[in-house]
Amino acid sequence: MAATEQPIVLPGDAIDPSLIPTHKKQPLRLGPGLRHIPPSVIVPTVAGQLVTDQKKNSMWIEYNSTRYIPSANDLVIGQVQRSATDLYYVNLSPYTSNAMLPHLAFEGATKKTRPQLAAGALVYARVTLANRHMDAELECVSAATGKADGLGPLAGGMAFDVSLGLARRLLMARSREEGGVEVLELLGAEGLAFETAVGRNGRVWVSSDSAKTIVLVGRALRETDEGDLGVERQRKLVKKLIRGMR
Repeated sequence: MAATEQPIVLPGDAIDPSLIPTHKKQPLRLGPGLRHIPPSVIVPTVAGQLVTDQKKNSMWIEYNSTRYIPSANDLVIGQVQRSATDLYYVNLSPYTSNAMLPHLAFEGATKKTRPQLAAGALVYARVTLANRHMDAELECVSAATGKADGLGPLAGGMAFDVSLGLARRLLMARSREEGGVEVLELLGAEGLAFETAVGRNGRVWVSSDSAKTIVLVGRALRETDEGDLGVERQRKLVKKLIRGMR
């Protein structure tokens, strides 16, 4: 069963137990906007729409915000600020303190083989620890496999800023049905060759052998985001951009 939308909730509201997904094998995963109060109470920390995913046994709050707040297991795109003895300090957004990325938090990394990242380098990482009183911690390996699985340094390309709402929708499975974000698929269907990485912190990295393609994809994302375009308007936008490119 795909993600389903549920009622609007307010901070401090008790979540109706009937709305909480259950799964025989997977533990319940709480995403942004929700807090667990032992032993079994779940309350929102922000106002927004409660969304649950029965298949993944997860739930979170969809809300409009310009400030990214790290949450465990978020996929993020960060920019290295500086290196210390054992870790990198990584910027996730203008509104959060730098996160910490250990030098050995990469697949197969040792003191001799770890990536050498200069200030300004981009990394695709997963939030492993998020506490309101501490700097977030990151790693560039999958929690499930222990392998990179697409995480790690992002070489070349360009990062574009998008709203947190668009970033969340791009990361959702079956986004066409649930969020109406089809612009990347439409661009690919037009024959453009590119790859992307989406960070929940409102950054999208785009890479391609063609600089024109990178710029066009970034423009398509920005106009989709700023115009809050539905699928049909996204199709028209892509057609217009492709005509202009050719």
